[in-house]
Amino acid sequence: MPDGRIEDCTGVLLAGGRAERLGGIPKGLLRHAGKPIAAHVLALFARLFPASLIVSNDAAPYQPLGVSVVPDRLTGRGPPGGIHSALLAAGTSWIFAAACDMPFLAEEPIRFLASRRAGAAAVLVRSGGRLEPLHAFWSQACLPALTRLLAAGKTSLVDLAGAVPSVVVEEPAWRTVDPLGRVLENANTPQDLARLGLDDHQL
Repeated sequence: MPDGRIEDCTGVLLAGGRAERLGGIPKGLLRHAGKPIAAHVLALFARLFPASLIVSNDAAPYQPLGVSVVPDRLTGRGPPGGIHSALLAAGTSWIFAAACDMPFLAEEPIRFLASRRAGAAAVLVRSGGRLEPLHAFWSQACLPALTRLLAAGKTSLVDLAGAVPSVVVEEPAWRTVDPLGRVLENANTPQDLARLGLDDHQL
C-alpha cells in the first residue's frame, strides 16, 4: 500500500449519536490512553488526509480539537444524514467516515480500503456477516442516491451501499490487516468502556 496522504479524501468523524446508554456524554470525548478518542482519530486523519471534519449538531464539545464541526443538513436521519452532510461539506471527491467511538482505528486498514476504490462509489468491510458503513469510504458519486433515499425516509447506509457501485471487503481479506478484529470495536455501554479500556472523563 502506498505511503503519503490520500489527497482526494477528507477524514470524517461522525459524532451525532446520543449515547443514551452512556448517560448522553459525547462519545468522541471518551478517553483512551489519556486522550479523547476524537483527538487520537484526528491525529491519524492528519497523517492520512489533507482535511478533516466532525459532523455533530453540538459543536461545543469538539471545538477545542481545532477542526471544522458541521451540523446535519437534514436532522433526525441518523448516520445517513451525517454522511450526507459530510459529503456536502467536504472539498474532496471522497470521504473516509468513522464513528467517533472507535478507539482502535489504524493507518494500515484505512489504506487497505483506500486501495480498493477503483471503479467504486463506496468501499466497506463485511465483518461478522454485517456491513460496517461507519469505517468506510464514500464518494461524491453517492450523493444523488443518498439524497433520494433520505427523501424516501430510508435511513440505512446499507441501503445506500446497495444503491451504488460498492466494493465490499470480506472478512478473510479484512483479517489480513485487522487480525485481532480490534479496528471495528466501538463503545455503546458501560461494559464496553471497561472491556476497551476507556474512561468517561471529558476535556
